Amino acid sequence: MAIKKIHLHDEKDNVAVALEDLEPGDKVRVEKGGKEVEISVKERIPFGHKVALELIDAGGKVVKYGEIIGAATEKIEPGEHVHTHNVRSLKFT
Repeated sequence: MAIKKIHLHDEKDNVAVALEDLEPGDKVRVEKGGKEVEISVKERIPFGHKVALELIDAGGKVVKYGEIIGAATEKIEPGEHVHTHNVRSLKFT
C-alpha cells in the first residue's frame, strides 16, 4: 500500500494537512522531531483538512504552524479528522 501525502508545517504541530484525500486504513508518514511518525487514517479526511498525529485530549490544544489554533472539544485519536466538529476556537485577549 502506498503512503499518502501529508504536510507538517512546524515541528511543534500535533496535526498535519492532507495533501490528497485520505480514506480509512490509508497510511501517512511524516518526520517530526528527528523521528519518522507513521499513522493509520481512521476516517475520511478531505484534501486540505487536518489529521491528528498524536492523541489530543478533550480540552487539549490543537497546534498548527507552531501555534495554538484551538482546543479539542472531545478526545481526538491519531489518524482522526481534526476540524470544526471537534475543535473550538480560542479567544485571545
